[in-house]
Amino acid sequence: MLRPLPPLNALRAFEAAARHLSFTKAAQELFVTQAAVSHQIKSLEDHLGIQLFRRMNRRLILTDEAQLLLPAVSKAFDIIKTTTQKLYDGGDRGTLKVSVMPSFAAKWLLPRLPKFRRIHPEIDILVSASITKTNFSRDDVDMAIRFGTGQYPGLRIDQMMEDESLVVCSPHLLKGTLPLKTPHDLKYHTLLHDDVGSEPFSVNWRRWLQIAGVTDIDPDKGPGYNDSSLILQAAIEGQGVALGRTSLTYDDLKAGRLVCPFGPRTPSNYQYYVVSPQSTSEITKIKAFREWLLEEAKADDYVPDVQVDLDRAIERGEFNNEEKS
Repeated sequence: MLRPLPPLNALRAFEAAARHLSFTKAAQELFVTQAAVSHQIKSLEDHLGIQLFRRMNRRLILTDEAQLLLPAVSKAFDIIKTTTQKLYDGGDRGTLKVSVMPSFAAKWLLPRLPKFRRIHPEIDILVSASITKTNFSRDDVDMAIRFGTGQYPGLRIDQMMEDESLVVCSPHLLKGTLPLKTPHDLKYHTLLHDDVGSEPFSVNWRRWLQIAGVTDIDPDKGPGYNDSSLILQAAIEGQGVALGRTSLTYDDLKAGRLVCPFGPRTPSNYQYYVVSPQSTSEITKIKAFREWLLEEAKADDYVPDVQVDLDRAIERGEFNNEEKS
C-alpha cells in the first residue's frame, strides 16, 4: 500500500537545509525561525521513518538516505518553479522562447520567421541558438527543435521533418575545365568538412564516398567548419564541395545558390522534432508555433534536379562558359 506524500512544507524545509547544510540559512531563506525548520525536518523524519541529518563536530551532514532524497526533491521543486513562473509571466502572453541548433536557426528557421509574425503578430519569438540539449526544468525555454532519435521521455514530441545528406556546390563548379559531372570528378575539387565533432551533427565524406563507390579520393583532406551554416556558405562562394543536409540546403537549392550535381542522397538516422513539456504544450502560443512549424516543414517539397538548377542559374546570368571550375 502506498503511503501518502510527505507534507510540502516539510519537503521545502528539508531541501533548503540540505542545500545549505545549515538550519539557520534555511530559516533565513524561508523567512521562518530556525525552530520552525527543525520542527519541519523532525516531522519529515517521523513521516519517512529515517534520519536525514547528523551533526559531526558542529557540522551538519546528510545521511545516505538524505543524499538519495535530495536530488529528487530539488528536481521536483525546480519543475514547479519553472512551470509556475511561466504562468506568472502570463502563459499565452509574453515572449515565446525557442531553443534550436545554430545551423538550423540560420538556414531554415530565421528565413521563415517573418511569415509567422505576419500570422501571429501578438507572439514575439526569442530564438536561443545552442547545440546543448535543453533542460526544461532548469532552462528558461518554452519549446525546442531537436535533431535526434525522438526518444525524449516526459516531453510532448512531434516529428517535424526527415533528413538526408547530399552533395552540394556552387553552380559555377558545373562549368569550366574540370566540371563536376560524376562523383569521381570530386578528385579535382576541394572537399569541405562539417567538423561539428560528433554524430548526429557531422556529415562524413568517408562514409559518402564508400556508398558512392569512389576509392581514389582522400576523404579527410580539405578545410573544416564547426557550424553547418558556415560550410554551406563556403560552398555557395565556390570554395569547394560540401555534404549538406536537405533541411539546411533547401532554400539555397531552391534559389539556385547551390546545386546538387549528382547522388547518392544518404538517409540520416536522425530527424527533427518539436518538443515541449507536456504540462505547457497546449498553451496557445506554444501550440500555435508548433503547428506552424509542422506546416512549414510539410511545405518543403522541393527536390533538387541538377539540370533544372543549372538552367535557372544560366537564366539568371550567374556564370558563362569561361567561369572558373
